Amino acid sequence: MAAPTKTTRMDASDRRELVLDAAMRAFARGGFAGTSTDAVAKEAGVSQPYVVRMFGTKGELFRLVFQRAIDGIMAAFEKVLSGDEPYPDDDVWAALGAAYTQLVADRDLLLVMMHGFTAGSTPDIGAQGRAGMGAIFTQIREGTGCTPDEARDFIAHGMLLNCLLAMQAPEHTDDHALSELASCSFGPTLEQLRSSVRVDNSGPQAAH
Repeated sequence: MAAPTKTTRMDASDRRELVLDAAMRAFARGGFAGTSTDAVAKEAGVSQPYVVRMFGTKGELFRLVFQRAIDGIMAAFEKVLSGDEPYPDDDVWAALGAAYTQLVADRDLLLVMMHGFTAGSTPDIGAQGRAGMGAIFTQIREGTGCTPDEARDFIAHGMLLNCLLAMQAPEHTDDHALSELASCSFGPTLEQLRSSVRVDNSGPQAAH
């Protein structure tokens, strides 16, 4: 007689991460207003009451995944600014830009960040978005010693990259003007982005 299969149960922290990952995907698709806790539960494969017990309201859950996106940006910048990852030619702006481009190639993170920044009329989310933008601006100013105008220009360029990625500009090169804009905006990282998209589209999720 075969021995019974041992079932490994996830601990509470693993279950929490599972739901947060599912929430990132669900909110990326539907935004804050268009996503329910039931949609998150279905994405995670758990019950809706379980999600509510674990995280409370939809707003609290969205703020957690939105903060993940903000923290991810600041962590990527900190690796550059702290010198933990050396970069060539002492070009801190190129290194920061490359770190940011690599990060927002994660479409779920990108879209959650954009949904969060555009939900300014929702008091708690709006306050979080403003605080996050201020923290990123301060990090860049203090980490590089740049002027306010230089930090503004870097962030503004990042917002352009967000828009181009959200509209899937790197994947659609049939429009010459859009292709040219993407090329001069992303620089040498554009081909890397296109390659990662081709790999993603060839996987099992391509049909969805």
